[in-house]
Amino acid sequence: MRARIYKPARNAMQSGNSKTKSWVLEFSPAQARQIDPLMGWTSSGDMDSQVKLRFEDQAAAEAYARAHGIEYNVIAPKTRRANLRPGGYGDNFATNRRQVWTH
Repeated sequence: MRARIYKPARNAMQSGNSKTKSWVLEFSPAQARQIDPLMGWTSSGDMDSQVKLRFEDQAAAEAYARAHGIEYNVIAPKTRRANLRPGGYGDNFATNRRQVWTH
């Protein structure tokens, strides 16, 4: 049984960073998914692929995997740089503007 440990990326539909602080241990599928001939749904007999465990940090996830004899790969997170403007949003409404600004 093989697992991967990673820090999830933020949702592409929102600008917030919710659910991106913790680390996730997720099992790799042990068998391929099959298409049900009657309904057309995809299914698998592999129950471990449904398990996602969340941990506070990478070390805790690795310790859990070692304690339970699980082989794992750690996927390093890609950090994004801060998108901060000098004035920010409040600069749109500043009273000391040099030029006229209207909608």
